[in-house]
Amino acid sequence: MPSIRTAISIGQPIDRVFEFVTTVSHCPQWSRSLWRGPSEHLHRVGEHATEEFSLGGRRERIRWIVRESSPPRRWVISGKADDGGTATISYTLTPESQGTRFKRELVYHIPALFVEPGDFLSSHNRLQAESAESLRRLKRMLEDGAVEGGDEVFNR
Repeated sequence: MPSIRTAISIGQPIDRVFEFVTTVSHCPQWSRSLWRGPSEHLHRVGEHATEEFSLGGRRERIRWIVRESSPPRRWVISGKADDGGTATISYTLTPESQGTRFKRELVYHIPALFVEPGDFLSSHNRLQAESAESLRRLKRMLEDGAVEGGDEVFNR
């Protein structure tokens, strides 16, 4: 299955980064999607959340479940989309001298996206670019203290 790996160093303590990235109400602030689920947190094994996003002009929805949670170092969710696609996202956090190294890996199989020749590469490249931009946004937010309230949605 295809995968996308992104990483970034964030000038914040590992506990702060872990808590922020595993809290549903914060997800729309740094990712380009809308999340619904327990708003105070989402780092417990077995908890669910739903993500709605747009890719290639299509609205998609995926239901996630937390598969692994080892605060503050590792968190894994897996999900199934309405169209039958599947995905797993893993966060791995490592303390650094100036903060935290945050690694995100997305492994996915979304067959409905790849109907036309070339769609796979185009969609994969969009996912890669959006993932990298999300991590840059996350870094800016956490380092600049620009974290909004839980009900705010990032404006694209």
